[in-house]
Amino acid sequence: MNWTSAIFTGDVVHERHRPKKHRLRYSVFCLLVDLDELPAIDATFKLLGYNRRAVLRIDDRDHGLGVSGGLKAWVAQHLQQAGLGTADLKVSMLCYPRMFGYVFNPLTVYYCYDGAGGLIAILYEVENTFHERHTYVIPVGNQEDGSIRHACAKQMYVSPFMPMECQYRFKITTPDERVLIAINEADAEGPLLYAAFEGKRQALTDGALLSALLRYPLMTFKVMGAIHWEALKLWLKGVPIHRHRKATEPIASSIILPEAANARSPS
Repeated sequence: MNWTSAIFTGDVVHERHRPKKHRLRYSVFCLLVDLDELPAIDATFKLLGYNRRAVLRIDDRDHGLGVSGGLKAWVAQHLQQAGLGTADLKVSMLCYPRMFGYVFNPLTVYYCYDGAGGLIAILYEVENTFHERHTYVIPVGNQEDGSIRHACAKQMYVSPFMPMECQYRFKITTPDERVLIAINEADAEGPLLYAAFEGKRQALTDGALLSALLRYPLMTFKVMGAIHWEALKLWLKGVPIHRHRKATEPIASSIILPEAANARSPS
């Protein structure tokens, strides 16, 4: 089968500008999953399952409303609320898989395409360590040099070392041979944090999945471990702590109008 779904291997980079400089880089792999291919993926691959026990798996409870089989319908509902058509909708999701039963996805990106293959919207699903999720639904307008730029106000607490009164500025590319997901977080005084994932595409095969497992053993556990390790280093540097503001709803979303997203976007 000629899969739309794929593996992306690459590096995550975080660069903090204020009030203390701090930088990290680590290697990871992500799965790009065509939501319509999930049943076939589950039936085909030995190492990768869908909503069942497997060394690697995609689980609906980790995304959207956490309802089994309801992920594409959840995406379509948000697109309808944004005034976008959903006939012949195709959705590809870029995320970490569960590995040995565990995953934490700081950011999941949904690429939404119409029946003609045109990209119509991006959903940015942000998760924090308090099991809260907020999704920013943003229609796609003009693309500059093959990249998509969006911006929106931060709506959910993410890190004890970042204030709430911030703006996200996204710059991403569509997942072709390479993919880039870059976020600049800024407050009224200017840039605070740059975070990015840049990856290279690999075909989805059992061999490639095994290679990723061997190259990135216990990766999802290391993601959470790295979060706490870097937090300790920031605390030792004296970076101020912002207390957790509990979300009004543990799973929420915002529809960002194109004019607002483009008005805030960097040039």
